[in-house]
Amino acid sequence: MKHLQYLNKFFWKYRILLAVGSVFIIIANLFALYPAEFVREAFDAVILSINTEGNTKTDTSSILLKYGSLIVLFALLKGVFMYFMRQTIIVMSRKIEFDLKNEIYQQYQALSISFYKQNKTGDLMNRISEDVSRVRMYLGPALMYAINITILFFLVISKMLSISTTLTTYVLLPLPILAIAVYFVSNTMNKRSERVQAQLSSITTIAQETFSGIKIVKAFSNEENALQVFFNSCKMYTKRQLALVKIEALFFPLIITMIGMSTVLTVYIGGIESFKGNISTGNIAEFIIYVNMLAWPVASVGWITSLVQRAAASQERINDFLLLTSEIENNTNEQTPITGDIAFNKVSFTYDDTNIKALNNISFSIKEGETLGIFGKTGSGKSTIANLVCRLYDSTEGNIKIGNTKIENLNLNNLRTAIGYIPQDGYLFSGTVRENIAFTSDNTDEQKVIEAAKKADILDEITSFKDGFDTIIGERGVQLSGGQRQRLAIARTFYKNPELFIFDDCLSAIDATKEQRILQELKQESQNKSSIIISHRISTLKDADQIIILEDGQIIEQGNHNDLLVKKGFYYEMHQIQSNKEQN
Repeated sequence: MKHLQYLNKFFWKYRILLAVGSVFIIIANLFALYPAEFVREAFDAVILSINTEGNTKTDTSSILLKYGSLIVLFALLKGVFMYFMRQTIIVMSRKIEFDLKNEIYQQYQALSISFYKQNKTGDLMNRISEDVSRVRMYLGPALMYAINITILFFLVISKMLSISTTLTTYVLLPLPILAIAVYFVSNTMNKRSERVQAQLSSITTIAQETFSGIKIVKAFSNEENALQVFFNSCKMYTKRQLALVKIEALFFPLIITMIGMSTVLTVYIGGIESFKGNISTGNIAEFIIYVNMLAWPVASVGWITSLVQRAAASQERINDFLLLTSEIENNTNEQTPITGDIAFNKVSFTYDDTNIKALNNISFSIKEGETLGIFGKTGSGKSTIANLVCRLYDSTEGNIKIGNTKIENLNLNNLRTAIGYIPQDGYLFSGTVRENIAFTSDNTDEQKVIEAAKKADILDEITSFKDGFDTIIGERGVQLSGGQRQRLAIARTFYKNPELFIFDDCLSAIDATKEQRILQELKQESQNKSSIIISHRISTLKDADQIIILEDGQIIEQGNHNDLLVKKGFYYEMHQIQSNKEQN
């Protein structure tokens, strides 16, 4: 239960619903308790009536009608309060489910990029869906029936003890055996439930990755292999699920046996006590009803235990992520302006997951209003600089300053709001063209959307689409070409109109003519604003105020386009190679 303690704060939040629901459970059980007394009184009254001289059939019928009507009335009243009970406890569980899902989603957004490198998307999805659903079963049905069992046991056993201590003792003898069985089986059930949920995450991950990469699967005609991997994972899930079901299946036969023993003991011991004159015949009938009233609650112990154990296993998986702290934290709630020069001072960075040193003791600065170009081979550390400026990671050594303030001391929300970052893949969401361009805005400005598309040189193509700006682009922009995806991502940044533009090799799929038009628009947009342009193409960087050339995480050359050509180093060599390719 220690993992489920995290949920106690939600019980406190919805304590009124929980308290009112508990009252309804008490009232429902009180109405369930009295019919047994009515049966006993009816039995005793009928027997007395039969043994009394002058009794008529009418007297017996009136007795049965009286008590029969009371039993029906109390059953109806019990049903009404059971309805109210569900409308409070189950509603509470749905509200907590809503809060928990939102809390997990917020936590996912708060965690750093390294977290997503270490965890699969399918597993994340499973924890926010399947695991939360299992936790809700604990918050709703399991909790409701647990309270119901506790109250019913107290009321029924108290009533039974008030009638006959001897008979009650014999009737309850089988119950400790049940309790011991539950204790020993629950640990095994918990372990097997954890394995079931882990395998379900694996299935979700396989399905998600297959459908996300469906183009590759089809292009390589790999459907059979993909199906086999999914089949094997499902087979393992079924195997683990059956292992769990085998344990769960032990409960109900055991419980039915215990209830049967209690009923036999009630009739046998009750008969002896009745002959002794300690109880009446009606008391035996009353006790049989009480035993059967306890039958479902006792039978549900196994079901409730299963729900609680599954919920505990699921909550443990949820807590693994909920209790994590992000490596990147907002260190101030004050609003901090994102203005001034950007300076890297002896910055080094090593990726924790791969232990690759992406940057090694680099220093440079970008004056406010200037454009920095970054050039280098693949894996030289270009994108790492962009990630550090956006504070997706923190540097391992050295420091980064914006306007003489260390980047860690800036308000993180202010920093990222001020940056228009376009990554290499130009990720798009599965909505309309308009929704993707206006992604950073709560209220879409139609004129700004059109202007942003025009600046990204994609307006003509959008208007040629059948549905224009309402065109659904599909998951990751699957309906668009590579160049269109990049330009739509650029339009999204132009729409945002940030204080700092970062183009991370996002022009690679765009032809030279469109590229130059976009760069000209960027130059107009970024007047008095800083820009960072990362590219493999020198033609993209030649107009930058300053260019740095990276190799193995170190700056090997630095200067503007003309200065670098004069030095006749690596930049000059690459310029010659690329110029010859363009001419050919």
